[in-house]
Amino acid sequence: MSGTELARAYWSDVVRPVLERELPGLPRAAARLGSGSDVLGLDDDTSRDHDWGLRLTLLVPADRVTETDEVLAATLPASYRGLPTAFPVTWDPAVRHRVEVSDPVGLVRSRTGLDLGGGPGSDLGATDWLSLTGQAVLEVTAGPVFEDGPGEISALRERLAWYPHDVWLHVLAAEWTRVGQELPFVGRTGQRGDDLGSRLLAARLATSLVRLGFLLERHWPPYPKWAGTLFGRLPGAPPVADALARALAAGSWPERDAALREACEALHARQRAVRLPALDGPVCEDFYDRPFTGLRDVAGALRAAVTDPEVRALPHRGGVEQWVDDVGTLTDGGVRGRLARASLA
Repeated sequence: MSGTELARAYWSDVVRPVLERELPGLPRAAARLGSGSDVLGLDDDTSRDHDWGLRLTLLVPADRVTETDEVLAATLPASYRGLPTAFPVTWDPAVRHRVEVSDPVGLVRSRTGLDLGGGPGSDLGATDWLSLTGQAVLEVTAGPVFEDGPGEISALRERLAWYPHDVWLHVLAAEWTRVGQELPFVGRTGQRGDDLGSRLLAARLATSLVRLGFLLERHWPPYPKWAGTLFGRLPGAPPVADALARALAAGSWPERDAALREACEALHARQRAVRLPALDGPVCEDFYDRPFTGLRDVAGALRAAVTDPEVRALPHRGGVEQWVDDVGTLTDGGVRGRLARASLA
């Protein structure tokens, strides 16, 4: 049984009956959201050694959160299907039930750093969108919702489904810019005999090209542990994944350079296929008179299609995930928001 199947059964067999008996009429939604490989549908036997078990997300009105949590703590059975209902997790050593009780807006705020409590009319600004990481959004949007009587969490998930069009073009352009800045150096370092440096650059570029693949398919990228797995499921992934595998395994810089060029061309072809701004002809070209691969200005073509003045005025660095690599920053919504606002001011 997967983690989400277990959560669904736990909700149906245990938690929902408790609420109907102890708190009748309580507005509620139940889901399996937040952290954990099971939220992405990727847990297996190895996942069960920590932070796995009877976990559930329960969303109630903000003024009923404490009451609901206390009722569950007092009335849940000690175990279900041979698993304890109360157990420690890596971020909290206390032995307590792991039904995460929150209100919908509070849950979204805790995962993304954004306050969506203003309703559908309170649109997010460009800086808000650029403060997000893919994993933060997936912790709200990827897991299953078992019940949503009020409909609030479903509406919030829909609001976070994907970037507004012009912000999408902006982050795509920023990623192509990153690729263009370092693509020729794979050959340059290799030519100087620095094979390790060439390999390091190839790995950095592979990360950017995988992120481009997610962006082109309108799919939030997960954190690195699962990026390759979910990338491989994208419609445009096969030719890119094959080229990147050859680039990372290449024994010489010319092979590495050629494979990365192939990956760039496959992604650019996919960009054209999904009807986003693209260049006529190939995206790659020779880097001046040197025998290395360079990139044409595909980023410029994307930026030229942006019409929103707020987005057009932004620096070309893109979203926080494109210019900050520290894990602590990427997993802290408050820090991300402050950094994005400071950087983009």
